[in-house]
Amino acid sequence: MPVPKGSTIDPERTRAAILQVATSVLYERGLDGVGVAELCALVGVSKETLYRHFGTKDGLVEAVLQERGERVTTWLTRAVAAAGNDPRDQLAAVFDALRQWYDDPVFRGCAMLNAAAQHHVEAVRTITARHLDRYLELLTAIAERAGAADPHLLGRQLLILVEGATVVAAHHDTVGTAEHARQAALALLSASAPSS
Repeated sequence: MPVPKGSTIDPERTRAAILQVATSVLYERGLDGVGVAELCALVGVSKETLYRHFGTKDGLVEAVLQERGERVTTWLTRAVAAAGNDPRDQLAAVFDALRQWYDDPVFRGCAMLNAAAQHHVEAVRTITARHLDRYLELLTAIAERAGAADPHLLGRQLLILVEGATVVAAHHDTVGTAEHARQAALALLSASAPSS
């Protein structure tokens, strides 16, 4: 990004700008859908600047995935917190948030799973696993608050519903997908809670 005459270079701002553009482009077109030269042109930086901040294109991909994973986890955690104290409402909020995401015209599925499918490299697989672990922690915590007999098992089942719904929404049909997964998740939660 060109620096206006008389301005100082802000490395953090430059890095953030590169990440912002790269996140959008790589999500829309895939990790292999754009080269370094085109990314640099879109951001308005030289290859040297990109490499100074990220080392390689793979370094940029890793930074994009880490930042996106943190942002998505924060987004879902906030949705759960805003739903109040009832675990059913918290779980419903997860799928309500997902429905909004699925309805977004730029929705292309889970960036983490897309990346893991495109790049069978350990660094990307590690970032993807960490992302899924954070989802699992969030869902298991809901299961624990609901008093599930086996919260870890229920958390894993809920994770399968979340990711399965995301894959179906991305590759088949978004209509009703989040609602169907929401209903299944709430049924699982009810079935696993202790009987009164």
